Amino acid sequence: MRSKNQPSGRKSDGGQGDRSFIEQARRAQIIAAAIGAIAELGFAGASLARIAERAGISKGVISYHFAGKDELMEQVVERIYTDAAEHTAPLVAEQATVAASVRAHILGAAEYMRGHRDQLIALGEIFNNLRTPDGKPRFGAHSSEPLYQALEALYRAGQASGEFRAFDTRVMAVTHQAAVDTMFGYWTAYPEHDLEAHARQLADLLLNGVRAPGAD
Repeated sequence: MRSKNQPSGRKSDGGQGDRSFIEQARRAQIIAAAIGAIAELGFAGASLARIAERAGISKGVISYHFAGKDELMEQVVERIYTDAAEHTAPLVAEQATVAASVRAHILGAAEYMRGHRDQLIALGEIFNNLRTPDGKPRFGAHSSEPLYQALEALYRAGQASGEFRAFDTRVMAVTHQAAVDTMFGYWTAYPEHDLEAHARQLADLLLNGVRAPGAD
């Protein structure tokens, strides 16, 4: 929820396109500053004041665009997942086979995260610390349904094409996502680990487990 007070100099009518562009740019700036602050200071240390300092703005500007730290953290997660999907989706879509698409999903995600380590650290901090009002984790398996559904659709397509054998696609989707998450968690803890090699071997492991007899 945004404040009803408008910042000084902001028009009350007209200029809708410019205002929307400026607001989007400001929100993106705040989200980027939040990612950097969380990666450097951890979830607890990344207060709104520290995020504002990093962004070179006042804390009140953050309060204008976000209802509080919880909403900002949720938007950080949404932004990272959106950026990762925009990087990975075209790689998956351009493949000639479903098996190649599964491999592209894993390798593409690793490629994206290799260049966005702060984003990965921020995700881990938020997942481990952000809570709902009743004290439950805000993110987890219960919030991953869109990911599971997308992966289920991919594995069902492989079954329909004859590339994959019969199996429970929900079990495979959950296993796939958990393996990717664990890969990133391990690389975060051990940055010297060969992330690309891990991704290649993980893709081999998953595909060997689902490939139909006689399929290439």
